[in-house]
Amino acid sequence: QILQGDCVDVLDSLPEKSIDLIFADPPYNLQLQGELWRPNMTKVDAVKDDWDNFADFQTYDEFSRKWLTACRRVLKDNGTIWVIGSYHNIYRIGAIMQDIGYWILNDVIWIKTNPMPNFRGVRFTNAHETLLWCSKFKGAKYTFNHHAMKGLNNDKQMRSDWWLFSTARKRERLKDENGKKAHSTQKPEALLYRVILSSSSPGDVVLDPFFGSGTTGAVAKKLHRHWIGIEKEEKYIKIAQERVNGTVPEPFNAQLFNDRDRRRTQPRIPFSSLIENGLLLPGQLLYFQGDQQKAARIKPDGKLATDDFEGSIHQVGKFLAGGSPCNGWVNWFYEKDGKLFVIDELRKKLRDERGEFKKN
Repeated sequence: QILQGDCVDVLDSLPEKSIDLIFADPPYNLQLQGELWRPNMTKVDAVKDDWDNFADFQTYDEFSRKWLTACRRVLKDNGTIWVIGSYHNIYRIGAIMQDIGYWILNDVIWIKTNPMPNFRGVRFTNAHETLLWCSKFKGAKYTFNHHAMKGLNNDKQMRSDWWLFSTARKRERLKDENGKKAHSTQKPEALLYRVILSSSSPGDVVLDPFFGSGTTGAVAKKLHRHWIGIEKEEKYIKIAQERVNGTVPEPFNAQLFNDRDRRRTQPRIPFSSLIENGLLLPGQLLYFQGDQQKAARIKPDGKLATDDFEGSIHQVGKFLAGGSPCNGWVNWFYEKDGKLFVIDELRKKLRDERGEFKKN
């Protein structure tokens, strides 16, 4: 739902530690002076709204500290917050966030594929904005759907530079009764899609303290997240509510909308089960990354042992890799008929056998 009012007042009325994810698109304090014209003598529809005007940096900093502190109170200990800004404000925002206890996980650069040119030609074209992704405090646990992000990036790890359209596409752009932009800083849905998919789960509560045109609510609804939007101005509430009401998601399917890698939701198979079921033998040699110079023998209790170290398949792998984190399932190989095979294939075989047993 949309809650009308000043964001700090509304946030103070919400229960403590009740929000899973916050996306904030606050005023940037652009400090625009005068009109901006294109070379063809048409005027640029720039951001000149009253809500973006502040008397000085001190006033803006006080405003930022208040809403960021209020957000931190309602954020769950395992929740995260995203804040977007430009060079006008993001460095001030980042310093304040660190001062009040947030821990920066990433800064993500939204690279605009079609930025507005610098018509005066006196500086570089501003072709990006910055998002800060933060946990509530250092060392906090948080949601990150790593495999979902890989899925959006040709199965490669998602980078922190996001190449997306600079503004909402024509089919998304909301217009007022005069055919003009209904909101001067409407964000593209593709941007919010990545934010929400990456750092929340179905059923989580997503909050936007500067709801504006309702992009956060529309995308959250598509992804089957609950959402709360805080907005002060009646004109924005009207267009946002109409937009969200017009967003009709596909019916929820737990298997489809589970953002975790499916392998993590499958039944757990301990390494020792491979030995108990005769797929590997006590005393048998395994080879780390297929290297026969890096071998370990299987102990009856499911641990591996080298001349210098003993532990799980992951611990011994980490030891042989010089301290690097190691997934033993994909790094240890066994020999059969003169060829080497990864032990994860045996885990899959045992998992399939158990699945067939349950069916029967």
